[in-house]
Formats: sequence, C-alpha cells, structure tokens
Amino acid sequence: MKMVQAIIRPEKMEAVKKALEEKGFIAMTIIEVRGRGEQKGITLEFRGKKVDVDTIPKMKLEIVVKDEDVEIIIDTIRASARTGKVGDGKIFVLPVERMCKVRIDD
Repeated sequence: MKMVQAIIRPEKMEAVKKALEEKGFIAMTIIEVRGRGEQKGITLEFRGKKVDVDTIPKMKLEIVVKDEDVEIIIDTIRASARTGKVGDGKIFVLPVERMCKVRIDD
C-alpha cells in the first residue's frame, strides 16, 4: 500500500475531489496548509501598499491506495489540479506498512 500526498491550490480541491470520486476513490483526508515553494511567496497590494506574503494557503490531500492504483491517482490529480503556472503543487508517494480501522479489531 502507498500513501499519496498532494499539495494543491485551494481553488482546485473540488475538481480534484470530483475527479478522484469518478475514478472510484472516495476516502481521503483533506487538510488546509500553508507553505512556499519555488516562488518563495508572493507580493500582494493591500490598501495601496505592497505586502510580501511568505507562505501561501494550499490544500493537502492524503489518500491510501493499493500499489497498482498509484499511477491512476497521480494522473488524475495532475489532470484536474494543473493550471500550468508556478505553484500548482507537488505529489508525494510514501510506503504504508499497515492500515487498520479503529472500529474493528484486526
């Protein structure tokens, strides 16, 4: 099993969630996060003054899947989250040694 973690733009979360659901991947964890990548933050204008924003709001999606489903998940996230601009996000794949449900004894 693998855990796929994706850091994406907040405005793309609904599209990614819908695309994953259409492929049959319903269970996921969604976390609001802040961070910065290659763009090192952004500059905004607030009340006529430029303000540097060091960390940008992002969404983190975590989904645990079978090894054979990883590429489907990656392709689906890429297709539904991509804008083609810096800051589209990153996808990480980590090994999962074991998964067990809280409500039942394994």
